[in-house]
Amino acid sequence: MKVEQRFGPGHRILVTGGAGFVPSHLVDSLIGRGCTVVVLDNFVTGAKENIAHLLDTPNFTLVEADVSDGLPDHPALAERFDAILHMASPASPTDFEKLPVEILRVGSVATLHLLERAAADGARFLLASTSEAYGDPKEHPQRETYWGNVNPIGIRSVYDEAKRFSEAATMAYRRSRGVDTAIVRIFNTYGPRMRPDDGRAIPTFISQALRGEPITVHGTGNQTRSICYVADLVRGILLLLDSTESGPVNCGTEHEMSMRELAETIISLCDSKSEVTYVTRAADDPEMRRPDLTLAREVLGYEPTVTPEVGLRRTIEHFRGRMA
Repeated sequence: MKVEQRFGPGHRILVTGGAGFVPSHLVDSLIGRGCTVVVLDNFVTGAKENIAHLLDTPNFTLVEADVSDGLPDHPALAERFDAILHMASPASPTDFEKLPVEILRVGSVATLHLLERAAADGARFLLASTSEAYGDPKEHPQRETYWGNVNPIGIRSVYDEAKRFSEAATMAYRRSRGVDTAIVRIFNTYGPRMRPDDGRAIPTFISQALRGEPITVHGTGNQTRSICYVADLVRGILLLLDSTESGPVNCGTEHEMSMRELAETIISLCDSKSEVTYVTRAADDPEMRRPDLTLAREVLGYEPTVTPEVGLRRTIEHFRGRMA
C-alpha cells in the first residue's frame, strides 16, 4: 500500500499542542513540506524552545491560548484550514495528578470545539489518541478492534477516558456531520525534546543514568512496553493524515522490552555506573503494551525503521547536551 502526499504547499494546517514533544516534530515535518502551520498552545506542558527555531519562518504562526476555551480571535485563525491535528493534552504520569481537570477539558470540550471548526472548514481532522485507550490490556498485542480494560475512576482515568471520549466524539462527527476524520492510537514514544521530569520511564532513566544516580524501576520491572522513536511515529501520523483512512490505527513499534531490560540498556548506552533500584509501582500501571501493526501496514504501508539502540543513543545525546 502506498499513500500519496495529500498536504503540502498551499495547505493551511492547525496543530493544537504544537509545542509539545511529539507535535513539535510533526510541525517540523509539515513546515518542511511547505505547509502553512498554525500552532495553538498554552504551554502547560509544551516548551517554547521546541518551536523557537520556527518563530521567524514565514509559513509558521504561534498562537498562545487554551484550546479548551475555544479558538480565540486571532488573524491566523480567521482563514479556513485544510487540516486540523488535535495533539494537545498533558500525557505523562505526573500530569495525571497535577492537571486532571485540564486533561479532561482538552479531551472533551476542546475536541468538540475543533470538530465544529473542522466541520465548518471542510477540513481533515486527525485526533492524537493513545494506547491508553486499551487500559491494562487482556489482549496482547493490542488490535484496534480490542475494546480495552480501563478503570474509569482510577488515577489514570482522566487521561484514558478523555481520549476515549475524544474518539467517540470524532466518530460521531464523522457519522452525523460527514467530517473527514482520522484517529491514531499512539504507543510509547521517545526522542529529543522529551521533558526530563515528565515521569515517563525513558527520560527518567536517562537523566538518572547521566547523573550516576540509582535507576528507579517501578514494581518488579517485569512489565513491558514497546518503544517507538519519534521519527517513526511522525512518519506514521503523516501517512494517516495523507490517507483517507478513518482509523483508529495503531502507530508505534513491536519491539517490546521489560522495564528492567530498558533500564539496563540505558545504563550501558550511557556508560553509567548507576544501579537499578525498585520502587512502589503506580496504580493501574499496565502490565504489557505492544501494538498489533497489521492494519497500519495494510492501509498505510507503515513500517518502523529506527532500532531501540539507535533511537536511545540519539535521545541520550540530546539529554547529555541539555545537561552540559
